[in-house]
Amino acid sequence: MGKRREYVSLEIKTPVSAGKRFLKGFTLVELLVVIAIIAVLMAILMPALSRAREQGKRVVCLNNLKQLTLAWMMYADANNDKIVNGAPLGAAGVATVPTAGDHRDEKPWVGRAWHDNYASGEMLTEAQQKNAIEEGALWPYCKNLKLYNCPTGVKGQFLTYAIMDGMNGMAQYRDPAVRSDPSIWVKLKTNIHKPSPANRIVFIDEGWVTPDSYAVEYAKEAWWDDPPSRHGDGTNVSFADGRSDYYKWKGIWTILWARSVANLHVANGVVPGTAIDSKPVAAGPEDIEDLLFIRKGCWGKLGVEGSGF
Repeated sequence: MGKRREYVSLEIKTPVSAGKRFLKGFTLVELLVVIAIIAVLMAILMPALSRAREQGKRVVCLNNLKQLTLAWMMYADANNDKIVNGAPLGAAGVATVPTAGDHRDEKPWVGRAWHDNYASGEMLTEAQQKNAIEEGALWPYCKNLKLYNCPTGVKGQFLTYAIMDGMNGMAQYRDPAVRSDPSIWVKLKTNIHKPSPANRIVFIDEGWVTPDSYAVEYAKEAWWDDPPSRHGDGTNVSFADGRSDYYKWKGIWTILWARSVANLHVANGVVPGTAIDSKPVAAGPEDIEDLLFIRKGCWGKLGVEGSGF
C-alpha cells in the first residue's frame, strides 16, 4: 500500500516593520509632486485635444456645406437651371414666397430662421427654426436638420449657414451693375462662368446668421455683413463646383474684428481699420486680401469705387 499523503500548510511570515511600510500612505510632498505632474501633463495635452476637437468640427462643417451645395446643384438641375432663392424674407419661422420684387414666386432655400432682435443675440424658438428650414426649397433635397448648422454653432441655433448675395441673394440695395450683368448676380447656374464655378462662393459658415443672404460690398472696399470668426479665426465656404474649403483670415484687423462681433452684428459697411472696442487697430495688406477674397467670391468681379449706392 502507498504511503498516506500529508499536507502541510504554508505560512508566509513578514517582519512587522515591512507591514508597517506597506500600510504607510503618501507624504504631503509626494502627493503634491504627483498633482504637479498631472497638471503639467494636462497643460500639454489639453490644447492638443482642443485643437483636435475643433478640427473634427471643422471637417463636419465642411461636409455639411458640401451636402448643401450638392442639394443646391440638384435644385438647379431639376428647375431648368434656375438656382434657388438665396434671400429668405417674410414672417419669422416660415418660408414666405415673394409675390413681387427680385424673387417673385421663388420659394427661399430656407425660411426666415432669425429673430427680429438677432443683433443682440435673441433666437426664435426651436420649433420656429425647424419649421423655417423644413418649409425651405432645399428641404426635399437635403432632409437632415444637422446639415444646416455647424457643430461649433451657438446652442439652440439650427441655422448657421447663409447663401451669398451674388448667388440669387439680396440685390435690392446693391450697385445697378449687379442687376445688369447676369454673371454677377446669378439666377441661372449656367451663368456662373466669369470667373469659373470653382471661384464663386455659394454658402458661407456665418455662425450667427443675419437676415436674407450674406452681403459684402460690390463697388466699395468695405464689408457689409461681418467677417465670421469660425474654426480658428477663419470660416468655411463652399463653391459652385461643389467643393468646400476652409479659409483662414490673414489680417490682424480682420481677426480681431471678427472676434469682437462673434454672434452679434453691430454695424453695416465696416471698413478695414475701423476702431475695435474704441481702440485703433491699423489695417494692412492682409486685411484687404481677406476682404478681396470674399468680395470676388461673392460677385465674381469688383465694381469701380464710387459706382455703388
